[in-house]
Amino acid sequence: MAQKALDVYLNDHLAGSRMGLDLARRLESQTEGTPLGEVVAAVADEIEQDRETLEELMERLDTSENPVKQGLTWMAEKASGLKFSGATTGDQELGTMLALETLSLGIEGKRCLWESLTVIPDPGPAIGELDLPDLMARAGPRRAAIDRERLALVPTALAERESMADEESSRLSS
Repeated sequence: MAQKALDVYLNDHLAGSRMGLDLARRLESQTEGTPLGEVVAAVADEIEQDRETLEELMERLDTSENPVKQGLTWMAEKASGLKFSGATTGDQELGTMLALETLSLGIEGKRCLWESLTVIPDPGPAIGELDLPDLMARAGPRRAAIDRERLALVPTALAERESMADEESSRLSS
């Protein structure tokens, strides 16, 4: 196993999990007390559990966290917060839909991580001790739940965007 390549790969996923967790927790607080808030809370809890599993794996493999990558991820997460809150578009529903889409992609990325670890030749005990089939299987239902919520927002989120575009087009043609 190429340790340097694995270290880079695991650090990439650690950075992604931190960004995903921050996004999920922010979305959870914005939607608290709603059915969407409950779905996002469950996803956030699972992201946190998987991140802890990844951190434990990295520790067992003696993989150091890349502070530059973690810092850049922190900055990207803070910047994305403006878009996902609707601050840059003036449309919170669109921001929520985009946040859910990002979470969906992150969940798929997490599943890909666990799947990739299953095909490493001679993975050693640190990876061999993980219940990779269970970690992969958990991603499916969570992604499906997020996608249901995302797709429920699409008609109104994008219709509002089209209406705004129509208004802008009308204003420009007058």
